[in-house]
Amino acid sequence: MAVIIDGKALAAEVDQDTKKQVDSLLKRGLEPHLVVILVGDNEASQIYVRNKSRRAEKLGIKSTVIKLVADTSEQDLLDQIEKLNDDDSVHAILVQMPLPAQINEFKVIETISPKKDADGFNPVNVGRLSAGQMDHTPVACTPKGIMKMLEKYQVNVDGKNVVIVGRSNIVGKPMSYLLLNANATVTVAHSHTANLKQLTKTADILVVAVGKTHFIKGQDIKDDAVVIDVGMDCDENGKLTGDVEFSSADKVASFITPVPKGVGPMTISMLMQQTVELAKWSKE
Repeated sequence: MAVIIDGKALAAEVDQDTKKQVDSLLKRGLEPHLVVILVGDNEASQIYVRNKSRRAEKLGIKSTVIKLVADTSEQDLLDQIEKLNDDDSVHAILVQMPLPAQINEFKVIETISPKKDADGFNPVNVGRLSAGQMDHTPVACTPKGIMKMLEKYQVNVDGKNVVIVGRSNIVGKPMSYLLLNANATVTVAHSHTANLKQLTKTADILVVAVGKTHFIKGQDIKDDAVVIDVGMDCDENGKLTGDVEFSSADKVASFITPVPKGVGPMTISMLMQQTVELAKWSKE
């Protein structure tokens, strides 16, 4: 039986530390300020934005939500972002994805100032991350949270063979850079990878982020591997589950993240922590 990596408990620890930092900044007259832009009325996006806003307020971070109608033009959104870039009272900007079809997501990400990039997706910050320039560099929050989990559970990544299944800009690619920077040997697998399940069996640490229910099973995992399941899927009964079949993986792995209460809670906590970091960096 694997040790369960308790993301919910660790997220609470991170929040506690973030709250202390916020209190310290407020005493110095600096109020961290996160602005989230929501375009349209996607129900899931509205829930995510509401959760982010509530968490920010709970930690003492000023939270502003800007709601734009679904037919907002790309230029109007870019103009809104530029205003926020120029507003010194705003430290972190996040545009909730997905965006309506008329708006180019990359243009939006590119327009957010690298110094206010709450999600860590701006190409300047991705470039700095890939080059190992981690000082004052915001990083995608889910991979950043995973690194925190590995550190908390004393999983040494130095020299380890890591396989990441999924090459998204949100998880797979930034995860690979963080692990490379920590001296792991990293393979990024994806839908075109030959003999994928044979490859996953070679991993000391396996990170799965493909959005397919129970895609990886116990038989695809090396004995005593550390398994990080980033999936947020629904099974045939509508129950939240992951990309890894927990019941079989739990018997093989040494450490494993559950779904829910694994990687998910860490993502918002790292967003809050990063907002505070951006506020501090703005004064340095």
